[in-house]
Amino acid sequence: MKELMLGNKAAARGLFEAGCSFVSSYPGTPSTEITEEAAKYDEIYCEWAPNEKVGLEAAFGASLAGKRSFCGMKHVGLNVAADPLYTMSYTGVNAGLVIGVADDAGMHSSQNEQDSRHHAIASKIPMVEPSDAAEAREFTILAYEISEKFDTPVLLKMCTRVSHCQSVVETGERKEYSKTYEKNIAKNVMTPANAIRRHPFVEERTRSLVDYAEKCPLNRVEWGNRKTGIICDSTSYQYVKEVFGDDASVLKIGLVNPLPEKLILDFANEVERLYVVEELDPIIETHCRVLGLNPVGKDILPLTGEFSQNIIRDAFDMEVPKGLSIEDDIPVRPPAMCAGCPHRGLFYALVKNKCTVLGDIGCYTLAAGAPLNAIETTLCMGASVSSLHGFNKVGGADAEKRTVGVLGDSTFMHSGMTGLANIAYNQSNSTVIILDNSITGMTGHQQNPTTGFNLRGEPAGNVNLEALVRSMGINRVAVVDPYNLEECDKVIKEELDANEPSVIISRRPCALLKYVKHKPALYVNPDKCKSCKSCMKIGCPALSFKDKAVVDPTQCVGCGVCSQLCNFDAFENTVKEA
Repeated sequence: MKELMLGNKAAARGLFEAGCSFVSSYPGTPSTEITEEAAKYDEIYCEWAPNEKVGLEAAFGASLAGKRSFCGMKHVGLNVAADPLYTMSYTGVNAGLVIGVADDAGMHSSQNEQDSRHHAIASKIPMVEPSDAAEAREFTILAYEISEKFDTPVLLKMCTRVSHCQSVVETGERKEYSKTYEKNIAKNVMTPANAIRRHPFVEERTRSLVDYAEKCPLNRVEWGNRKTGIICDSTSYQYVKEVFGDDASVLKIGLVNPLPEKLILDFANEVERLYVVEELDPIIETHCRVLGLNPVGKDILPLTGEFSQNIIRDAFDMEVPKGLSIEDDIPVRPPAMCAGCPHRGLFYALVKNKCTVLGDIGCYTLAAGAPLNAIETTLCMGASVSSLHGFNKVGGADAEKRTVGVLGDSTFMHSGMTGLANIAYNQSNSTVIILDNSITGMTGHQQNPTTGFNLRGEPAGNVNLEALVRSMGINRVAVVDPYNLEECDKVIKEELDANEPSVIISRRPCALLKYVKHKPALYVNPDKCKSCKSCMKIGCPALSFKDKAVVDPTQCVGCGVCSQLCNFDAFENTVKEA
C-alpha cells in the first residue's frame, strides 16, 4: 500500500513494521511527531518521559527485557541523553534499540546548530541517515537489524527537512519480535573491570561495521557524468540530484557512522574531480582527507545553515535562476506570544519591577522580544534555575532583590528540579518562577508529568508542584494568576524582598488549549481612548494602534490584561453596536 507521509510519520511506520513495542521520548521539534504517530498504533506502548535521559534509559530497560524499543529527541536532547548513550555503546543491547535524533540546520526552533554526527562518532555508535520519508521508514527497519546484528544501539538521524517533508511511502506488515532476557553481569554491569573488557568489543564492532558499510543497502553509487563525483547525505542528496541530475556521479551515504573506506576510494578513482556536499560540519570531507583524498567541500560550501538548490548552484558556479522579488520593503514579523498568553501579564509585572530575568527554553522565551524585552538569558533546559543560583551567590544582596529565574512546568520537570535542589541546599536567596500553563506548549501541546494525562490523553499520575517544591526545602511558595497584574506585582515584590529562597507558580492554562473557554473579545471605545499607548506595552498581537488603540476581535480572548493598563476605562466588554 502506498501513502503520502511526513518523514516523521514514516519513521513511526518503520517502528511499527519492525515490531517495536516500547517508545519513550521527550518532545522536541523537529522530532516530536515520530512519537505522536507511533502512539496511534495499539501494538506500541508510547510515553512522554520527563527528559531525554530518562527516556533513553527506559528504552534501554525495554530492550534488556527483550522488546524492540525506541527513544526520540531533537539534537540538543541528545546532549541530555549522552550519559547513558556513551555507556550503552559498551553494554550493547538485547532486543534492538533505535534512538531517533532530529537536527535543526538553520535553527528554525533551536538554540544551536550542532551536528549530531559528532555524538555518533564519539560514542562509537552507528548512525543511519535517511534523505526522504520513504527512506525514513526503510532505514528505521534496517536500524533494528543492524542493532541486533552488531549488538549496539543505533542512531536514526533525521533533520527538519526530512522530518517535515512529504513523499510517497510503500508500507508493509508488522513483524512481531521478542527475545528472552538473560542475566549477564559482565556485559551489563559497567564497573571499571567489566568496562575494560567491553571496550575492545566496541572497537572490533566498529571494524565490522566499516566492512558492512562497504556493501550495505544504506550506501549506494549512482553513476552519471564521471567528470564530477559528489559524495553527499541526507537532504544534500536531494539538492544535488535536482541540480545535477545525470551530469554528475553521486555516492549517497546513508550509514554516516562508521563511514566506508574502500567504497569511497573506489568512487574517487572513477571520477575526475571529487566533491563533498554535506550540511553543517565537514564530517564526510574530513574522513575523505584521512583516506588521502583531497575533495572540494567546505572551501566552497557554507559551514552554517541549511543548503538549498541555489546555494549548491552558486557554489559550483552555475547559473542561479532569478526568483520573484517585491520592490517594497516588507516589515519583519518576529514570532510573538499568542493573544491571551498567560505568560504575558507575569512578564509585564517583572519588567515593571525592573527585574533581571534569567530565562529558559519554551514559548515564554519570546518575552525576550520587543516590547517586553524581559528575558536576558536563554541557555538550555533548566539553566535558568541553576544560573540564577550562581548569579545571586556572587551578586550578593543587590542581585537577590531584583533577579529571578523563569521556566515552564514541563521544563521544570525536565531539568529544573536539580537546580532548585541546589538553591535549597546551598541557600542562595533566589526567586524561581514556574510558568505553569498546564501543557508542554512550544512543541505542540504534549502532556507532561504535571498535567495528569499521558501521551494518549488518558488519566495519569500527576506531580503537585507546590508539594514538590516544598519537599525540596522551599518554604515560601506562592501561586498567582498571571491575568491579575496587581496580584503578580504584589507577590513579586514580596518574594524578592524575602530573605530565603522562594518559588512563585504562575498558573493559568495555555490560551490555545481546546478546553479553555474564552471570554468575549474586548472593544476599545474611541471616545474614551486618549492615545497614551499604555496598553501597547504588553505586546499583545490582538492590539494595534491607529490614532487610537484597536482590538482585533478575531484574536482577542478577553483576558483583560490590556484593560488593567488603561487609566481611562477605554476597554469595554461588549462590541459597539453599529
